[in-house]
Order: sequence, then C-alpha cells, then structure tokens
Amino acid sequence: MGWGPGFGWIFIVLFWALVVFGIIALAKWILARGDAGSGRRRPIDILKERYARGEITRDQYEQMRRDVES
Repeated sequence: MGWGPGFGWIFIVLFWALVVFGIIALAKWILARGDAGSGRRRPIDILKERYARGEITRDQYEQMRRDVES
C-alpha cells in the first residue's frame, strides 16, 4: 500500500526545496523592485537625453541643468 516509508523523505526534501526556492525568488523580486537604479532615472540624465534628441536648445539645457543641480 502506498509508497512505503522508503520514499517519504523524497517528498519532504522536495517540499522544503520548493519552500526555500520560493523564499529566494520572492526576496530577489522584492530587491529588484526596490533597487533605485533599476527603473528610476535621474533628472539630469533625462535632461541630457532631451538635449541629445534635439528637443531643447543649448540655452534651455544649461538653464535647466542649473535648476536641477541647485
């Protein structure tokens, strides 16, 4: 009847391996979401990109840069 006592430990090991894997995956996900560099760009970087694309003139860039850095 059933698997017997010889195979019971396999399921216990698999269960705990899945629990540990789940905790590690959850921790990585939380840390990735909270990482300041992952999805947030600094205002100066956005300003540089806008200047590089030609959306603003050099004078506008210089004025906005001074505003951002102050």
